[in-house]
Amino acid sequence: MNVLVAGGTGFVGTALCETLAARGHDVTALARESTDAAFPDDASVTGDISTVSGDVTDYDSIESAFAGQDAVVNLVALSPLFQPASGNDAHDRVHRGGTEHCVRAAERYDVDRFVQLSALGADPGGATAYIRAKGRAEAVVRDSALDWTVVRPSVVFGDGGEFVGFTRLLTTPYVTGLPGGGKTRFQPVWVGDLAPMLAATVEDDTHAGETYEIGGPEVVTLADVAREIYRSEGKSVRVLPVPMPLAGLGLTVAEYLPVVPMGRDQYRSLRFDNTTEDNDIRVFGVEGDDLRALDAYLAGETGRGEGETPVEIPGNAVDV
Repeated sequence: MNVLVAGGTGFVGTALCETLAARGHDVTALARESTDAAFPDDASVTGDISTVSGDVTDYDSIESAFAGQDAVVNLVALSPLFQPASGNDAHDRVHRGGTEHCVRAAERYDVDRFVQLSALGADPGGATAYIRAKGRAEAVVRDSALDWTVVRPSVVFGDGGEFVGFTRLLTTPYVTGLPGGGKTRFQPVWVGDLAPMLAATVEDDTHAGETYEIGGPEVVTLADVAREIYRSEGKSVRVLPVPMPLAGLGLTVAEYLPVVPMGRDQYRSLRFDNTTEDNDIRVFGVEGDDLRALDAYLAGETGRGEGETPVEIPGNAVDV
């Protein structure tokens, strides 16, 4: 298959492009600044990976990349940690507007399959600009004439991801304060496990018209994550609770300080758990025990070196 991955040189995109190419697909990574250097030469890769420049907020810059594609995966997103300036609805412009452009181009060239990477809790009426924009983008996909699949993961971790780095930036070793004592729950999924599931949605027609919520093998609190991070560095941490109303007030003020990694939207996101109601990984033939846990990753099993084999997701046979 010819597969276009919008956002293909990013954190999740790089892993997905390599997974698809290893399965024999010819992959085009669409990015604002294209560079083949993002993808290493690998003898296990049987398909081709190429890159092309385009900005999803500019339809004319991306339309031609959709010609001749059998499937499209839209990964383009702003970080949920991104805080636009007041009056700048960048999340809506990139997530909803960018998705509209991708869908329009996919319909223009009769693309067979469209996969949208969304987020847990995506809701047009949600509490944060990120969640609202993700919800609006999903609506665009579902209202299209395409055979679509929506995938909603919890936080994704791995080399190049921001979840571990953000938690480290938010905390300090030995003693640290966290909003609500860090009780917000997450279900982190390793990028090396998510990529084969995304690849399966491209290959298997049975996933058309489905929305999947994907989480990792365990549910952890933000405080748990902080403890695991510092434990992996040989340090301890005692978490002190910061009352949520006080945290909300402080972060509203701190939003305007460039050295503070959180603002009002990030505070609002910590008021809700980021976990699945019914983890849909079994749709892909795997169980929780098959997936890499965050603590194992932090214990030193990082990168894509020896011992880091992604979970095997059965895929359709491909003739290249």
